[in-house]
Order: sequence, then structure tokens, then C-alpha cells
Amino acid sequence: MGSGEWVLLLAVALFLMLLAYAYNALARMRNVVRGAWSDIDVQLKRRADLVPNLVETAKGYAGFEQTVLQEVVRARSGASAGQMGPARRAAAEEELAARIERVIAVVEAYPELKSSAHFMRLQEELSETEDSIANARRYYNAAVRDFGTMLDSFPLGLVGLAFRFRKAEFFSVTDPVERRAPSARMDK
Repeated sequence: MGSGEWVLLLAVALFLMLLAYAYNALARMRNVVRGAWSDIDVQLKRRADLVPNLVETAKGYAGFEQTVLQEVVRARSGASAGQMGPARRAAAEEELAARIERVIAVVEAYPELKSSAHFMRLQEELSETEDSIANARRYYNAAVRDFGTMLDSFPLGLVGLAFRFRKAEFFSVTDPVERRAPSARMDK
């Protein structure tokens, strides 16, 4: 083999190594995004699992507005329905958060319920869950941003196109109720 053939072989080997590096970097980041989405999903499920306890606790108090409870149950069903992308899931979760906040607001008219140890524990769990959802959403959106930046950069973007990597959707919140993070804590 002549020196020209060695140079060509070295150039091809270098190109393949860079291609493998770029592909692996994109695959790793895609997995970070998927893992971050899974973290959001876990927190949203935790909130949805608290809703039946909230409804049952409130049902126990005579005169509690049944339509409010029905709305929160309906919103929970919508948020838990099948596989949804981040945009549809965000809309469903915004609706659920708004309904939960409405239940908590209605509780003001029921001092016995408001002071119930079980209800207070549920409020604390909901508040902690909302904080966890906000943290998971920030992490997910940062991972989506970083992945998108990788796909927009050179040469990773070319590798991304060649191997059909797609940008992920942000999990964004547009509802002002969710933007201020519904609080389940109440002044005593």
C-alpha cells in the first residue's frame, strides 16, 4: 500500500469515528429527553392519583358542591387518557390543575373540611407534587432545548438528518392558573 492509500484509509476511519461519535451523542441526548419525559409522567400520575382521595374526602362533607367534584374527576380522566404528546398532555394537565385549584378554593366555605387532618395532608401532598412537576418540567424543557440545539448545529444536524432524529416538543404551560403553580396550602 502506498502512502496515498494510507491517507485515504486514515481519512475514512476518522470520518467513521466522527460519525459514530455524533450519532452516539444524539442518541444519548434523545434518551435524556425520553427519561426526562418519563419523570414528568411519574409526577403527573402522582397528582392524578391524589385526585380520588381529594374527591372522597370532600364528598364526605354535606353540601359540598358536587359539580366541582365531577369537573375534577372529568379533568383527571382527560389527563390520564392514553398516550399524548407533550402539547396535548400540557393542555389536559392545565385543565386538571385548574379544577384542583377550584376544589381547594371551594373548601374555604367548609371550615370542618378545611381543618380536617386528612384534607390538610392531601393539600401538603398536592403542593409537594406541584413543586415536583414544575422541577421535572424545567429539566425536561432544558433537555429538549439542548437536544434541539444539537440538531441545529453543524455537523450534528447533518447526522441527525441522515438518521432521522427529530426534535422533541416542549412541555409548555399557557394557562395562567398553572403558571403560578396551584397552591394546595391554605392559611389557617
